[in-house]
Formats: sequence, C-alpha cells, structure tokens
Amino acid sequence: MELEELKVYNQAMQMGEDVWDIVIHWGYFEKDTIGKQLVKAADSVAANHSEGFGRYHFRESKHFGYYSRGSLYDTKTWLTKAHNRKLISQGQFEDFIKTIEVLGKMLNKYIQSIGKQN
Repeated sequence: MELEELKVYNQAMQMGEDVWDIVIHWGYFEKDTIGKQLVKAADSVAANHSEGFGRYHFRESKHFGYYSRGSLYDTKTWLTKAHNRKLISQGQFEDFIKTIEVLGKMLNKYIQSIGKQN
C-alpha cells in the first residue's frame, strides 16, 4: 500500500491546503502570530502521519500516529484562536471543526490498526 492511498493522509493534506488558502490572505501581524502556528500545526498532521508510515516499524508508526493526532488538536486550538479573533468566519470554523472530528476518528482507527495486519 502506498501512502497516497490512505484516506486519512489525503484528508490531512487537504486540511493543510485549506488552512494555507485562508492564512495567505491575512496581514503581516496576523500571519506572524497565529498564522505561522496554525499552518505549522495543520501541515504537521499529514507530515507526522507520513513519517510514521515511512518508518516500517509498528511501534514507531504508532508513535508518529500519536504525534499526528496531537498536531490535529493543536490545529483545533489555533483555529479557535483565529475564530475568536475574527480571522475566520463562523462557517469556516465550523467546517474545520467537522474536518477535525472526522480526521480524529480516522487517525484513531488507523493507530488501532497498526500491528494488527498480517
């Protein structure tokens, strides 16, 4: 199986791109404070997932799955800050929260599956 075949990876990649598409239009101060943190967190979800996938060792793959899940909830915090500070709309915030909920479930299932396949 290839990394790009994993739905959880593709969904995480898309979330990172969606975050980027919003933050790129913010002013300097907003990008420098919340924007950089938000983009790094969102990009880390897919990056950690792919690093774990590439380790080819169950324990390390699972470990990076936990990192990926941690980055997902870090993203949620930065999105909440962006919403509270009126940098993203209510609709954008709700869409991201739905994505985070789905990704969280997908990551949990992926982490649970590691090491159980023959």
